[in-house]
Amino acid sequence: MSEPDETRKPSGLGGLGPERSAALGGALVVGATILVATAVRGHADIWLLAIAVVTAIFATLVLGRPRAMRDGERLKAKEARHSNLAEAVLAHIPDPVILVDQRSLVVEANKAARAMLPGLKTSHPLSFALRSPDILDGIEGALSGEGPLKVEYSERVPTERTFEVHIGLLRGNPADLGGRSGVVLFFRDLTSTRRLEAMRADFVANASHELRTPLASLLGFVETLQGPARNDAAARERFLEIMREQAQRMKRLIDNLLSLSRIEMRAHVPPTEPVDLKAVTTHMIEMLTPLAQERGTLIQARLPDRPLVVPGDRDELLRVCENLIENAVKYGESGGRVEVELSRTESPDGKPLAVLAVQDYGPGIPPEHLPRLTERFYRVDGAQSRDKGGTGLGLAIVKHIVNRHRGRFDIASEPGQGARFTITLPASAET
Repeated sequence: MSEPDETRKPSGLGGLGPERSAALGGALVVGATILVATAVRGHADIWLLAIAVVTAIFATLVLGRPRAMRDGERLKAKEARHSNLAEAVLAHIPDPVILVDQRSLVVEANKAARAMLPGLKTSHPLSFALRSPDILDGIEGALSGEGPLKVEYSERVPTERTFEVHIGLLRGNPADLGGRSGVVLFFRDLTSTRRLEAMRADFVANASHELRTPLASLLGFVETLQGPARNDAAARERFLEIMREQAQRMKRLIDNLLSLSRIEMRAHVPPTEPVDLKAVTTHMIEMLTPLAQERGTLIQARLPDRPLVVPGDRDELLRVCENLIENAVKYGESGGRVEVELSRTESPDGKPLAVLAVQDYGPGIPPEHLPRLTERFYRVDGAQSRDKGGTGLGLAIVKHIVNRHRGRFDIASEPGQGARFTITLPASAET
């Protein structure tokens, strides 16, 4: 015969458990003691005995509950600690993380996820904030046991970004997770990687195309100096000057390509450093005044009396001012003056804006060219642009910098009436 199972023995009177049984036994002893005492005194009132026994039983049962209550409180405290720990861990993960239940309702999300998807709300379906059939199908696949999945997700607004989304089933006891079992989505940002790949491809294509002409010129002049013009001092001086100009052109081209690539690499990260746009504009006007005087052009500035602060990157904003004012001086010199205007305004919803406008009074730009002016290497007049030292990248750089600053770049022109280049940037509130 098998040994009796000790774990199956009644744990107390009537299977109430050792603590409840002891409490009930104690109550009966108290009741019997009261009964005997009152009988001895000759006042054995049955109602008094009943009240005394019930009171004793109730008191002892209540006194026997603190352990159970403490266990429940400990469990709740443990779950609260787990929840707080999970939230703290999520908050410190720089990549977006979203937790959904088996009905695809959002259970938890970290700060990065809420910044990426402003419409994300707890207890609401994920599809309300994230309209991606691949991700939603991946959640269903994970719940059906397909294992960890990886899908690609791209967004176009406010800038183009690409993510690799890891979708996995949360395993374990749902009770241990506070009812938060389901699927976790981890978004790995591939934007920088993809931009780097595109940058390399574009750099090779653009550099090989644009550098071909100056390199051919340099090789031709070197061969000439080594051959027929070896002993011709006048020709040697003339050819060396041309070679110097071509080398400088290549340097400007490479510098602009590298600058454009760096800006594109960080296009998805808006700058936040406070920059006084008035000081930036004033500095660049002072830097370009000698060039304007050399070309017989007057730079007229209309700037606010107070600083105009914008969240931005100072070096990039200097580059914007330099490209716009220098282009206006070079290509609008026939008009005799360039106007630079900086002002503060508001958007329709009341948000502060900074507006920088550069106006020249040169020959203007034909309307068919306006939509393509910010394309790389696009020139209205290629020969004139090269003669003036242009690389065809200046306005493309301006456009990408303005986009990174979450601003707007507008160009307006009519033939014979000059051109106006305007950038609008979010501004900081006045203090």
